[in-house]
Amino acid sequence: MIVAVLLGVLVLVIGGCACVFWAERGGPRWARVVATVTLTASDLVRSADRKQSRGQSSSSQDGE
Repeated sequence: MIVAVLLGVLVLVIGGCACVFWAERGGPRWARVVATVTLTASDLVRSADRKQSRGQSSSSQDGE
């Protein structure tokens, strides 16, 4: 079951990347919408990762 979920996520990621590539070259409107959603999701994930890593670095410094 977990393999099917991970495979589905992988297909969505690859499809999103393909839409970003296609939209940069003037693809159809739906590809530009999917590209926008993909880039927004990427920004959210990076932002959350930065916040999490900041929290870990400050807590590790407090222990020293």
